[in-house]
Amino acid sequence: MRSPFRLRQFQPSDLDRVIYINRTCLPENYPSFFFMDIFKKYPETFIVAEEDGDVVGYVMCRIETGMPSLRSLSFSKRGHIISIAVLPEYRNRGIGYALVSRALRAMTLYRASECYLEVRVSNTPAINLYKKLGFEIKGTIRRYYADGEDAYIMVRKINP
Repeated sequence: MRSPFRLRQFQPSDLDRVIYINRTCLPENYPSFFFMDIFKKYPETFIVAEEDGDVVGYVMCRIETGMPSLRSLSFSKRGHIISIAVLPEYRNRGIGYALVSRALRAMTLYRASECYLEVRVSNTPAINLYKKLGFEIKGTIRRYYADGEDAYIMVRKINP
């Protein structure tokens, strides 16, 4: 019987497993230095899900600073979910929901006021998950992915 999963902050010793999950689950892959750069800059928003001692999923985010708006002269900060993946045999158990929820809370530590992500227009399970978490589709980026597929931009406000 499986034990319940737990969330924790990514550690450098998790790198090989996170890269394995990324390559197993997603066609968009990153070099190891990219994962480590994100971890060094935004450690609170790089979270892994662990079950029975194995990392089974992750979410990796960064914080971006935008230009001031006409209403405010201060620079706004936005969280960006760069990559999230859960191994197929661990899906539909709330792990993705928990990872994104924890990342959103962590973004408040960096004073982010909203979060956005890109998702394939064909990835209905992910789109439904993000909608359940309060994200809304705000636009489409044509031919965003290397294979030519479009991406939705999904956004939600973050409450401090």
